[in-house]
Amino acid sequence: MDLSDAVIVNSSRLKSVVWNDFDRVKKGDTCVAVCRHCKKRLSGSSTSGTSHLRNHLIRCQRRSNHGIAQYITVREKKKEGILAHANFNMDQEQRKDEMLNLVNVKFEQDPMKDETVNTGNNNFDQRRSRRDLARMIILHGYPLAMAEHFWFRVFVKNLQPLFEFVTLDIVEADCRDIYVEERQKVSEVLDKLPGKISLSADLWATYANAECLCLTAHYIDESWQLKKKILNFVMDDHSHTEDVLSEVIMSCLMDWDIDRKLFSMTFDSSSTNDNIVFRIRDRLSQNRFLYCNGQFFDVRCAANVINLMVQDALEALCEVTHKIRESIQFFKSTEAMQAKFNEVAQEVGVQSKRPLCLDNSSQWNSTYVMLEVALEYREAFSLLQENVTVYTMCPSDLEWERIALVTSYLKLSVEVANEFTRFKSSTANIYFPELCNIHLQLMEWCKNSDACISSLASKMRSKFEEYWDRCGSGLAVAAMLDPRFKMKLVEYYYPLIYGSSASERIDDVFHCVKELYNEHSICSPLASIDQGLAWQVGGGARCSPASRDRLMGFDKFLHDTSQSEGTKSDLEKYLEEPLFPRSVDFNILNWWKVHTPRYPILSMMARNVLATPMSKLASEFAFSTEKRMLDRDWSSLNPETVQALMCSQDWIRSQIES
Repeated sequence: MDLSDAVIVNSSRLKSVVWNDFDRVKKGDTCVAVCRHCKKRLSGSSTSGTSHLRNHLIRCQRRSNHGIAQYITVREKKKEGILAHANFNMDQEQRKDEMLNLVNVKFEQDPMKDETVNTGNNNFDQRRSRRDLARMIILHGYPLAMAEHFWFRVFVKNLQPLFEFVTLDIVEADCRDIYVEERQKVSEVLDKLPGKISLSADLWATYANAECLCLTAHYIDESWQLKKKILNFVMDDHSHTEDVLSEVIMSCLMDWDIDRKLFSMTFDSSSTNDNIVFRIRDRLSQNRFLYCNGQFFDVRCAANVINLMVQDALEALCEVTHKIRESIQFFKSTEAMQAKFNEVAQEVGVQSKRPLCLDNSSQWNSTYVMLEVALEYREAFSLLQENVTVYTMCPSDLEWERIALVTSYLKLSVEVANEFTRFKSSTANIYFPELCNIHLQLMEWCKNSDACISSLASKMRSKFEEYWDRCGSGLAVAAMLDPRFKMKLVEYYYPLIYGSSASERIDDVFHCVKELYNEHSICSPLASIDQGLAWQVGGGARCSPASRDRLMGFDKFLHDTSQSEGTKSDLEKYLEEPLFPRSVDFNILNWWKVHTPRYPILSMMARNVLATPMSKLASEFAFSTEKRMLDRDWSSLNPETVQALMCSQDWIRSQIES
C-alpha cells in the first residue's frame, strides 16, 4: 500500500502501551500500524486488537529487549498450560494413560546474578536456561550436539532472543554438574536407608565396540516403597579380567560407601560372573558385612536362566523352525498362493482366526507365537504338500509333535516371564511358585519317550538345577515372608519336586529362615527381652563391626532369660497366626508396613529379602536375545560423561515418576 498521502492518527483512544512503539496511519478507510523501529506494517484496525502488535515487539530485531515484560499481558502470564520463561514448578498431577503432566515442573536451581537480565517484572536467567537445556538432553537421551543444531538455534532464538547459545563442550560440562548435584542427593538417600541394599549388574553393548557395566541399587525405603537407582555405568573395553572387574565393582561400592550395607548381588549366569561374585563375597565376608556368611549374597537373574533354556529349546528345534518360516513365506509369496492356503485351511476345518505370521529372531516370544499359530494350521500344511508339488517344506508328523511339546514349554516360559515383568519392580516373593512350576515341567519332560525331547529336557534341567541350587533357598525364604503363604507354599511344592527327601529339604529352608532371623535380631536396635533372641542358633550370629558393642554377654543373658520365660519371637508369632486371605490387589509391602510394630525384627528381615532383585530384566527386554544397546551418539562420548548422563537420566526420571 502506498502511504505517501496517508495521515498519522493521534487519537486519545489509543490507550495500549504498544502505541508507544507504533504509528497508526490512516488512508481512506484503512488503518495500518507501522513499527517505529523496523518500519514493518501491520493491521491497525480497531477490530484487530493489539495482541499481534505486542507479539511483533517481543520479536522485533531492531528494538531493545529490555522492555519486553510490559507487552506480556497478565492474562497471558497466568494462562494455564504455558511454561513461563524456563521457570518450571514441580507439582505433578495425577496422570492419565501414563502421560506426564509437565505444566508444573520445578528443579532446584541457583541463579547467578551476573547472568540474570531484568525484563520488567520477569527475570531471564541464562544459567537456569542452560541447565534446563542440559536436563532436557539428559532426560530424553538427545545428542549433546543438539545445542549446536541450526534449526534448534532458530527455534530458541524465536522463543527467547536473550538466550546466549552454548557449545557442545559447555552442555557437556552442565550435564556433569547436574550429575554431581544429583549424585549427592542419591548418596544422602542411601546413607539414611533403614535397611540393606541389593545390587544388580548388567552388561550393555555400545556402537564403539565396547561394553558397559551398569550397577543398580535396589532397596525398600522408609515408606516401604521398592526403589531402584543406577549407581554406576562403567565402560569396559574387553581388556578387563575377572580380577579387574571385581575390583572395579568393589571400588564403586566403597565410593558410594555401601560396601557394608549390601545384602545381595544379582548377575546373569556365567562362569565369569561366578568368579567375580566369589571375589566380592570373599572380600565382604572377611569384614563380616554379609548375613549368614554370604549365603544369600549370590543371586542369578531368573529371567536370564529362562532365556538360556529357551535358546536351548529353539536351537534343538532350529531345522523344523526353519521349515515353518520357509512355509509361511511360501504361502504369502503371491496373492494366489495366499488364497489357495486360505481355501485349504477352510476345507480341513481350521477354526483359528489368527493369521500365519513370521517371527522376529531377536524376540523369542515372537517365535513362540509363530509356532503356536502354525500348529493350528497343521492339517492345512500337510494337505497343501499333497496338492502343491512345488511345496516341499512341510514338517513331518514327528516334527509336528516336537513342535507341540516345545511350544508348550515356550508358552509356560512366556507366562512366567510376563509375571516377572508385570510390574516395573517386583518383590522377591513372587518368583518361587513360578519357578517351581518350571522345575516340575522340566521333570515331566525328561520322562518323554522321544529321545530328542528327553535329551533336550535333561540339558535344560541341568542348567535350571544349577540355578536352583544357588538361589532356591533365597527364593523359598522370600516366599515364606509372604503372609498369604508363609511355609505352606514350600510344604506344597517340595514333595512334588523332591519326593521322599522333601521333609529334609523343608527343614533346611526353615533352618535358613531361623538363622537369618537370628542375625537380624542380633544386629537390630529393636531387639528387646520379648523380641530379641528367642530363635537364635548358638554361635551362628554375624553382624557388622559398626553394630557390635561390649554387651554381647548381655545379649546372651537376654537369650537365656527369654527362653526360660517362654517369650515368643516375631517369627514364632508370624508362623503361628493364620494365613492372610489371598486377593487380587494384595500389596505385600503395605502389609509389612502396617505390621512392622507387631513384627519389628521380622519386618527388618522382610525389608532386606523382598528388595532382592531375583530378576533384573525390564518388560521391554524380557524376551530379547540381544544385549541392551547404548545410544549411538552417547556411545561416542568419553566414559565419565556417559556415566554422568546415564545415572542422571535414571535419577531425574525417578523424581518425575514419584
